[in-house]
Amino acid sequence: MSDAKDSAPADDVPFNRDFPLKPGVVEQVRPGLRRVLCGNASPFTFTGTVSYIVGTGKVAIIDPGPVDEAHAQTLLDAVKGETVTHILVTHTHKDHSPGVPRIKQATGATVYAEGPHRASRPYFESEKVSTESGADRAFRPDVQLRDGEMIEGDGWRLEAVATPGHCANHMAFAWKDRDAIFVGDHVMGWSTSIVAPPDGSMVDYMNSLDRLIARDEQLYLSGHGAEILEGPRYSRFLKRHREAREASILHRLAKGETDIPTMVRAIYIGIDPRLTTAAGYSVLAHLEDLVVRGVVTTDGDPSISGRYRLAK
Repeated sequence: MSDAKDSAPADDVPFNRDFPLKPGVVEQVRPGLRRVLCGNASPFTFTGTVSYIVGTGKVAIIDPGPVDEAHAQTLLDAVKGETVTHILVTHTHKDHSPGVPRIKQATGATVYAEGPHRASRPYFESEKVSTESGADRAFRPDVQLRDGEMIEGDGWRLEAVATPGHCANHMAFAWKDRDAIFVGDHVMGWSTSIVAPPDGSMVDYMNSLDRLIARDEQLYLSGHGAEILEGPRYSRFLKRHREAREASILHRLAKGETDIPTMVRAIYIGIDPRLTTAAGYSVLAHLEDLVVRGVVTTDGDPSISGRYRLAK
């Protein structure tokens, strides 16, 4: 889920918005790897959610997507004559995990994920994040994965890599034999990812970026848009972009106390009005981090309706 087609300088992240895949088409990305695009295009999801099929004969499906019968049928047709042994979920937003029951019912596959949906900071559960995708709070995996666990199938082996930030239970899956990693929504080639409290945490997001940068995998397979060929290099661009966003927030606060809507208007120039709320929550995520670090202060706990000032 994107961070509102971020309006920072256009050249600070080498976005790639060329992704011609159409819904209903099964595309082979690499030997033993197929992908299918769901027809749920939106300002948050780009052209739609991408589901992946790993292996041949006995396969895994990664991120079955939203409740969408056409997409589910395309996935099932794609694996006709094969056995789906595993269903893996990167995270529990409504454009990624609600399609699981339909695929599980049809295939009997075991569902693997980091766990049910939860907030990064349970104290803030009362905050309502108004984004199009939202949380799939009904999701429950059959097998709850821990960081570093291996998931093995016929001809493939994936490592579970905890990557919280976009949401608390976000997990990537590294296919070391192919120098590839399925990064869900943590890294997307077409846009930056939204980090929206309480589900998201900027501290976690930045730490997870560092973790991916330190890994060897070069090919990033994202939940939206095209593959990223030099993943660690691209992730460094994203890290610098977030650091620049923080600097913009501090620059605005240097002019005096203000609120999040005022910061969004100053920082996200020309933003699509449909994305204003999402941009506000990304600003909140930065402010949470800045308050914890003692750089910014606010009355009470950081909130979307709070007022913020530089610490003296």
